[in-house]
Amino acid sequence: MLKDKVFLITGAASGIGLAIAQELVKDEAKIVMVDVNEEKLKLEAEKLGVEYFAANLTKAEDCKAAVDYTVEKYSTIDSLVNVAGIQHVEKIEDFPEDKWNFIISLMLTAPFLLTKYAFPYMRKQNYGRIINLSSIHGLIASPYKVAYISAKHGLMGLTKTTALEGAEFNITANAICPSYVRTPLVDNQIADQAKAHGISEEEVVRDIMLEKSFVKSLIEPADIADIVRLLCSKAGEHMTGGEIKIDGGWTAS
Repeated sequence: MLKDKVFLITGAASGIGLAIAQELVKDEAKIVMVDVNEEKLKLEAEKLGVEYFAANLTKAEDCKAAVDYTVEKYSTIDSLVNVAGIQHVEKIEDFPEDKWNFIISLMLTAPFLLTKYAFPYMRKQNYGRIINLSSIHGLIASPYKVAYISAKHGLMGLTKTTALEGAEFNITANAICPSYVRTPLVDNQIADQAKAHGISEEEVVRDIMLEKSFVKSLIEPADIADIVRLLCSKAGEHMTGGEIKIDGGWTAS
């Protein structure tokens, strides 16, 4: 189904991005993994036997270079999966301006630039799949995450606009909106919360992180990869401009 399709995946050295690469390589897709952590990226890419490109996606020239590298290796790019992200928790009045600029640059400007640079190749071949890893926080808000939530809300607008502009060229664009996914970052948050509140890690997940979710378990990264696979399959060709919620009912109530 995805054999020989060319994927550029950002944030691919760990977490969700890595899980997507690990799953798609089973379909014999051609993959370029992109991340700022070159040592970890090289290690994971070599395990999978795929290409990698170390890049600081807060720099426009690195975004272009990542697309150029992919096209140099494989002559085109079929699917762009924007995963790279970070979070900082603080009140608006105390939120550092440099942290705001960094988060917006990485999580909103970079997906725009990568889309911009990949779009001509997709248009030329009359095929493209652009998948943005958003969050339920692209649909709702929570306190103390102003930059993260602003970036994710902006990403939803980018997704919809890309879908409209890409439709006549068989380019789809969709946003995956999960609640908490079991990643190293989340595992660290669970441990820190358990220590701070003097409760078990299971209670942190159930009563704090997933308080508003009706399904009280974390999403596995491989589940996100399965959604990516669906969106890039024949079954996903009419799915565009959408938000795929994986939130355990969080936003249903």
